[in-house]
Parts: sequence; structure tokens; C-alpha cells
Amino acid sequence: MLARLRQLARDGADRWLFQLSAPEAGEVLLTMRRVFIVPSGPGLAFAGLLLLMLVGAVNYNLGLGHALTFLAGSCAVADMVMTARNLALLRLSPGRAAPVFAGEEARFELHLHNRTRRDRYAVWIDVHGAAAPRQAADVAAGASTSVLLSAPTARRGWQHAPRLQLSTRFPLGLFRAWSYWHPALRVLVYPYPEADAPPLPTQGAASEDGHGQVGLDNFAGIRPYQPGDPMRHLAWRQIARHDPAHGGQLVSKQFDGGAVAELTLDFEQLPARLDLELRLARLASWVLRAEQRALPYSLRLHGRTLGPALGQAHRAACLRALALYGLEDGE
Repeated sequence: MLARLRQLARDGADRWLFQLSAPEAGEVLLTMRRVFIVPSGPGLAFAGLLLLMLVGAVNYNLGLGHALTFLAGSCAVADMVMTARNLALLRLSPGRAAPVFAGEEARFELHLHNRTRRDRYAVWIDVHGAAAPRQAADVAAGASTSVLLSAPTARRGWQHAPRLQLSTRFPLGLFRAWSYWHPALRVLVYPYPEADAPPLPTQGAASEDGHGQVGLDNFAGIRPYQPGDPMRHLAWRQIARHDPAHGGQLVSKQFDGGAVAELTLDFEQLPARLDLELRLARLASWVLRAEQRALPYSLRLHGRTLGPALGQAHRAACLRALALYGLEDGE
């Protein structure tokens, strides 16, 4: 019970003192009023040492003892000022956050700008209240730097950036200065594709430009290159987009007999026994598979139709529609 009350008091102090109530849009300036400082563990030990030195100097009436004690104390005061100034007047701004699939790590890009004449060293950035890996940054005078923070994802939809804690103990480590920042940054989380999704559905009659005869005229998509494939079957247009010398993959055209059927990914045509999330996961898997095979496709979600089309823009639009389907904060 006591631990619960202590936690509630700490959370209330955070909201009141450190302005953690709402995300901050745009560039944020860490004014001196937003920077807080307390003695660190070594700082408290150093304070105890100073007290012992002062007691010894007074007890034995040592003039050099007094001089050494006050000299060390003045160094501690200078360290306190330098530690606070190492964090104050930094400017913070959010960057980009690329979409990810549920279960993957969301990566938030953050920018630190130092428009003063002082270099900033050993600025630590932590996710407030979470055991996430911390990032360290040095920001030169008049320069900027970027850091990437990772956060786990569990559900589809928008995921907002967590509250961040910036701290430093530079230069001597006797004091710890810190400040809080909640950037107005969010990442779109796509449904995680179904691992063992059924084959792509094909329905409807032949398309207007389809061929109804068996042979090599019936293009069915692309597949990874296999030794022995004729050179004339290589998909040069797709190969040109991904240079094999830089990790790209050779792909070949695939031909099927019969008419070319229209590829429509319809939410309503999925089995009714599947729950909502599994339906969206299956559609996401089909979208990725259709893009991999270079098959134009359309997506239907309760009266809304996307496509038929092909390419990165169409893929992103379909996955976005699946990620935000049925959510109140869809936009």
C-alpha cells in the first residue's frame, strides 16, 4: 500500500513539475526552468568528504585545510553550474517515423540542435518509465545531431512516441541534471501478415487485355531467378529498380495458361469464422504477395475500393487502410 501511494505521488509530481500532460509539437527549447538538478551518488559522497575535511580543519585549526576544503567546494559549485548549462538551451524537434508491422520495433527519429557557442557532451536520452536502451549524444557548438529511439509495438494503428528523459552528469558527475520531453510524433503500425496465408484469390472472368490461350502470352507475375531460366524471361524492369550489385535479387517472369483473372482482395469474401484481426492479417499478407509477384490488385473494405494498381504507393495505401480499419483515431 505504501509503495502504491509513493508511486502515485511520484506520477503526480511528474505531471505537475515536468509538464508531462500533453505532447509538444514543433521545436522545443529547454529553458533553465525546465532543467532540474540534484546531487548524484558520488556527489553526496563528495559532500560528506567535504564535511569531514571541514571538521578536521576546524578541530586542528589548519589554515591549509580550510583553503583546500573551500577550494574543493567551489569546484563542486562550478560543476553544478556546468552540468545544468550542458543541458539548458538545447532545442529539440521530432523527425520521421517509418511505418512498421505489429510486433516489430518502431523507430522514432529525434533531432537535437545546439545553437549556442558551447559544445554539449554526454547527453543521455531515455524512454521515461520504460526499460528501453538509452541513447547518448554529443552536440557540437552550432551543430545538430539525430538519434533513433526504439519502442515495441503490439497492435495495429497509430502509436505515439513515448515521453523522453534527457539527462547529463557532465563534466565531473557530482550532479545529475535532467529534463522531460514528450514529442508530438507517431508511427503507423500495419497488421502483421498472416504467416501461412492461403494462395491469392482470383475471381471474375478474363480481363479485357487477357489472353485465353495456354502459352507464354499469359503473364502471371514474377518469381526469384532459378538457374536455367532463359535470358528473355528475366524481368528487367524490376531488376533495374534493385541493383544486384547492391544486394538486389534477380527475378524472372512467370507465365500460366488460361485467362488472366482479376485479382481482388475483398474483406467480405473472407470466411466469417475468422475474427477481425485475422482477416486484416490475411489481407496484409495477400497485399505483400501480390506486390512480390507484380500482379495488379484491388482492395475492398466495406464499400471502399483501392485500385486496381501496383507499386509502393498503392501498397502503402492498402496497408494504411488495413491498419486504421475500424479505429476511432483513424486519421
